[in-house]
Amino acid sequence: MVVELNKPHGGELVDLYLQGPELEAEKTRAREYESWTLSYRQLCDLELLMNGAFSPLTGFMKRNDYEAVCDDMRLANGDIWSMPITLDVSDEFAASVEIDQWIALRDPEGLLYGTMQVEDIWIADKSAEAKAVFGADDSAHPGVDYLHNSSGEVYLGGTVRGIESPLHYDYQYLRDTPSEVRAMIKKRGWRRVVAFHSHAPMHCAHHELTYRAAQQVEANLLIHPAVGMTRPGDIDQFTRVRCYEHIIKRYPDQTSALSLLPLAMRMAGPREALWHALIRKNFGCTHFIVVRDHAGMVKTSEGKPFYEPNAAQALLDNFSDELGIDIVPAQTMVYVQERAEYRPVTEITDEETVQSISDAELKRRLEEALEVPEWFSYPEIVDELRRAYPPRHKQGFTVFFTGLSGAGKSTVANALVIKLQELGGRPVTLLDGDVVRTHLSSELGFTREHRDLNIVRIGFVASEITKNGGVAICAPIAPYRSTRRKVREMVSGGGGFVEVYIGTSIEVCEARDRKGLYAKARAGMIKGFTGIDDPYEVPEAAELEIDTSDCQPDEAAQRIILKLENMGFIK
Repeated sequence: MVVELNKPHGGELVDLYLQGPELEAEKTRAREYESWTLSYRQLCDLELLMNGAFSPLTGFMKRNDYEAVCDDMRLANGDIWSMPITLDVSDEFAASVEIDQWIALRDPEGLLYGTMQVEDIWIADKSAEAKAVFGADDSAHPGVDYLHNSSGEVYLGGTVRGIESPLHYDYQYLRDTPSEVRAMIKKRGWRRVVAFHSHAPMHCAHHELTYRAAQQVEANLLIHPAVGMTRPGDIDQFTRVRCYEHIIKRYPDQTSALSLLPLAMRMAGPREALWHALIRKNFGCTHFIVVRDHAGMVKTSEGKPFYEPNAAQALLDNFSDELGIDIVPAQTMVYVQERAEYRPVTEITDEETVQSISDAELKRRLEEALEVPEWFSYPEIVDELRRAYPPRHKQGFTVFFTGLSGAGKSTVANALVIKLQELGGRPVTLLDGDVVRTHLSSELGFTREHRDLNIVRIGFVASEITKNGGVAICAPIAPYRSTRRKVREMVSGGGGFVEVYIGTSIEVCEARDRKGLYAKARAGMIKGFTGIDDPYEVPEAAELEIDTSDCQPDEAAQRIILKLENMGFIK
């Protein structure tokens, strides 16, 4: 069904939801369909497909659209579209379906949200996709990491039928579909609407930037933050939304609105900025603010930016004649001490003093209970952030040991547990590799897939302990960097993460081997043994490295205590 709403607020809006008898009939048929359990990202994509935010898409992309988007940022019919929207599935599920077959799309609890006719099945070249969409096949980028380590190997494409919108229990009064936002715009009599995308709390500079942009184009303002999957390490969405609710009150009455977007961001820089603009056009906006380094604040493995700061603005300028929404390039706003106000960086003279606080510096000030000046952020927003970022000595944290079998991880971990219990102040839980295997992962084998799953389970438990103010001590082998990175991301959102590499040599580990595992591995009796016929990937940026061949467990534990004290987790 296509709904035509009055111009200039968007064009045709695709609405995939079934209605009336057709809906009930599809629900009945879906009981017989093969069911695919959607990932969180797929749930976000499905919701925006069904409600028209991804217009003109009518389902997950087929191969011809996918390849055209990767190659040229256009669909096969020539329409502008910059982001692949694909249904990635496992090999096993792909083998169970055929072309023209209908499948049921469900959440992890089994709730039915949509159905899809499988019109295409293919195995994607993920390295080529990474280079096309993200600019490099570098797993330091969270989008590339997700592509290689979280998404399925096979892509399905086809038309979607919407059954119902995914359930949201949070901020329902702020969750508006494109049709609802368009209706709100019409009801308020707004003719020009400029949208601002955000995935982080807004401070004084953001307020000044958006206020100036709205004035510049004589438009009303829609603050439209993403509350689906955002950048790893982003502050939780509940804190962010409370901050947005505070800042919207700082704009003149009747000029601005706040609405939440359940978008799974990819952090794809220029391509993502183009995607964001197309989505806001579908919500009825006439203008879209594009900031420097839009959706691109990620660094390569060498520590260099993935995207040039002005790349997003330059790309959208190339498409300006056919986008259907006007782009407002935003200048960086800086606080000028002598003027006591924010000004565009291009207007600053050499004689003036510019003050700024980076994201990392803000986090440090919050964690160390230092002052955050009012020129940087509003008091009510700082109060919300202090609730989310208590001082480090009051946060939970995880100490994550990694190293070869026999390196001394468990011994040092046990010594560290005792020392932390002596200090008191937080509950301490030891998640030792062998103990976890017994109580949490007893059904798992030792394939790479199962070893990864075991580590992810440890990470999940550690993240729950950490976010509730406790201390988790983890001591698995954890041989793979990508899995350790995933655990770091899981834990870091709720507290501290300290990786300790027990870098004892394999020769020393073999000499200590009381179970004879290394000898069995070298004899071929054990397959896939880390360090023998399966690699151990040495950490590239562990907070601490210890070789237990030249220090005792008590000394090693004391070194970790000193590191925790230095990082502010122990006071």
